[in-house]
Amino acid sequence: MTRHPQPGAPVVPWNRQRLRSNNEWLLLELLRTGGGSSRAQLARDTGLSKPTVSAALAALERAGLVREAGLVAPERGRTAVLYEVEPGAGHVLGVDIGRARLRVAVADLSGEVVARRSVANRGRSAVAVADAVVAAAREAMEEAGLAAGNVVHAVIGTPGVWDGERRGVRYATSLPGWGRPGLFDRIGEGLGTEVSVANDANLAALGEYALGAGRGSRMFAYLLVGTGLGVGVVKDGEPLLGAHGALGEIGLVPLPGAGAGEPRTIEQEAAAGAVVRSALEHGMEGSAGRLTAKRVFERARAGDAAAVRAVRGEAERLAYAVAVLSAVLDPDLVVLGGGLGASADLLLEPLEQALHRLTPMRPALAASLLGEDAVLLGAVATALETARPEVFERRTSGLG
Repeated sequence: MTRHPQPGAPVVPWNRQRLRSNNEWLLLELLRTGGGSSRAQLARDTGLSKPTVSAALAALERAGLVREAGLVAPERGRTAVLYEVEPGAGHVLGVDIGRARLRVAVADLSGEVVARRSVANRGRSAVAVADAVVAAAREAMEEAGLAAGNVVHAVIGTPGVWDGERRGVRYATSLPGWGRPGLFDRIGEGLGTEVSVANDANLAALGEYALGAGRGSRMFAYLLVGTGLGVGVVKDGEPLLGAHGALGEIGLVPLPGAGAGEPRTIEQEAAAGAVVRSALEHGMEGSAGRLTAKRVFERARAGDAAAVRAVRGEAERLAYAVAVLSAVLDPDLVVLGGGLGASADLLLEPLEQALHRLTPMRPALAASLLGEDAVLLGAVATALETARPEVFERRTSGLG
C-alpha cells in the first residue's frame, strides 16, 4: 500500500522548487512527530537557516498544512510563535470487515479518530456486506462533517489475501462469497475515494506494533483468533507478506489427529466455532445455534467443568499454531488477539504450558492491548502512510 519508486524511473533533476518542497516536507514531518515548535527551534533541529524555515512555514501555512499554535516566552530573547500541523487538512478511512461485525473509523492526519461505527454484519450475500460497509462509512463521514470524496484514502482490512489481478481476495473462508471479484471496487465507488485492501491480521499486527503490545519488538507475530484464524508478522516495523501476500495463513494448515477423513485445518479446529463444538461435546448445556465462544469463556471463568475443558483444548490447538510459527519465523513475541484474544487471561497460561510440551522454541506470549480495535487502527495507520504525502502534494502544488 505504501508507494515506492519504480525501478528504472527517471531521476528528477535538481531545481529550486524541488529544494523548497523538500524543506517544507522536512519541517511538516518534524512538526508531526515532535509536536509544536518555533522557527528558531526548527532551524536548530534541521540545520536550515532561519530565513529558509520562515519561508517554508509561510508556504505551509498558505497551503493549510500548518497553523499557529500559540506563543512561547523563552528565558532569554523575544516571545516566539509556535507552529503545529493542521490535522484537518485531510482525512482517512479505516475499515475492519469481520464475519460478525463491520467496523469503520474516520481519522484526521494526526491519526485521531473523529468518527466511528460498529454494526452487526447481517449481510446475506457478499454484495450486501459490501453495501453495508459503504453505508456505515458514509454515516461516519457525515458525523465527521465530510462529504463524499473528502476522504483522501481508505484501507480495508479483510480475511484472506488480496489478488490485484482479479480484483478480489483469496482464502477468505470465514466469509462465504467474499472472494467474488469487484466487491472492493464497488466499495471504492460507493465511498468516492481510492481504496486499498489488506489482510486483517497484517493490519492488526501493524496496529499492535505502533500502539500496543508489539512496541519495541524486533519481530513479532499477531495471532488473530475469532470466527477465523490468521497471523500478521512485523519485522523492524515492516509487515512480512511473502511472495504472494499469503505469509501467515497458517489457518489453512491441516491439524494432525483431527479425525478420520479429510484433514481439518488449524482454523477449523481452533477458531470460535471449534470452542463451541468442544464445549457441547464435553456436556455444556446449550445448542450450536445459540451458544457462543464468548459464553463458553464466561462459563469457564465461573468454574463450569465442561467450559474449562473446552478452553484447555483450545489452548492446546493454539499451541500447535504457535509452534509452527516459532519454527518458521522465530519471533521474539506472539500477541494473542481477535475475539478469542479477549479471553487471554484464561488462554495464555495453558497455551504456554502446552507450548513447552510441543517445542523447545518458545517466544514470549502476550495479550493484545488494542483488543477489537487492532485491525481498525492498523487500517487507519496504513491509510495515513499514503494520505499524508498525497495531501502535501495536492496542497503545495503550484505554490511558489
